[in-house]
Amino acid sequence: MSEADVFVIGGGPAGLAAAIAASRVGMRVVVADGNRPPIDKPCGEGMMPDSRLAAARLGIELPDSLGYEFRGVRFHGAGRQVESNFPRGRGMGVRRTALHAVLVRTAEQAGVELRWDSPVADIGKIGARWIVGADGASSRVRRWAELDACVWNSRRYAYRQHFAIAPWTDCMEVYWGEGCQIYVTPVAAGEVCLALISRDPRLRLEDALQLHFRALHQQLEGAGTTSRERGSVTATVTLRAVARGNVALIGDASGSVDAITGEGLCLSFRQAEALAKAMLRGNLSGYNRAHPRLSLRTHLMAQGMLMLDRGPAIRRCVLGTMSTQPWIFRRLLAFHVL
Repeated sequence: MSEADVFVIGGGPAGLAAAIAASRVGMRVVVADGNRPPIDKPCGEGMMPDSRLAAARLGIELPDSLGYEFRGVRFHGAGRQVESNFPRGRGMGVRRTALHAVLVRTAEQAGVELRWDSPVADIGKIGARWIVGADGASSRVRRWAELDACVWNSRRYAYRQHFAIAPWTDCMEVYWGEGCQIYVTPVAAGEVCLALISRDPRLRLEDALQLHFRALHQQLEGAGTTSRERGSVTATVTLRAVARGNVALIGDASGSVDAITGEGLCLSFRQAEALAKAMLRGNLSGYNRAHPRLSLRTHLMAQGMLMLDRGPAIRRCVLGTMSTQPWIFRRLLAFHVL
């Protein structure tokens, strides 16, 4: 079939970002997805300042009223607490459905053709010059293009739910427990998002709160839920290549970093910009080279943060040192949100 310059398979944030970036450099873009918006995904829903800046570079306007701003990050664990403001800018907690609605609207305004309820069963009949796989961690495009050779692949499990309670802090909080973490992100004046990440696929939020995070459980006492608990797999996946011929991958389809970093959206926005430049030049080799560089810092941060998951002794040592020398945490946070 005859298509536009760019055919994007997957209409989530990564696919829409790729479409917006390609449209901004003058390409005709089609996005196809088997679902209808708003498309949700279980995640912590916190956007770091660098994510907001990366979105702005693509022309994606995220008004302050979209969510709830927070000034920094706070860690709780091993009887210690450490926090720091972001060196510049503020983060934002925003419901994924609200963010998706903004991305859809921005894509429409950019002239992108959006085809919902349109699953793609074969890329062989797509006549576009470029095909972009943005169809998530279990990407069929990746398999079809024979790009699924991995350098590294590890998995953990995440569960998310929203609670009707006023945020008690203007930080995004991370609570460290035995083999698991809970992220608390304020997303509205009367709502917070909790995201649990662990290596145990059977561990759910309520059980984790009662077993490992009793103070947080008491904080939430009496708060009703505003969403059902939803789960997903969070993985660290590194591919040998993210482009082949006229096919490129973006977002989780192109590999991913453990959700502990909260940088998935930022990576997708930066990848979209790099991919659009490569397509404009007529050669995807530049995108293949740029992709690992874009995620290097995030991979390093993920490895560093996951050290705290290795046992209580390490948590006591690291968080104890950071609590007495807060400049260490401040510098690490600054590096994280470059």
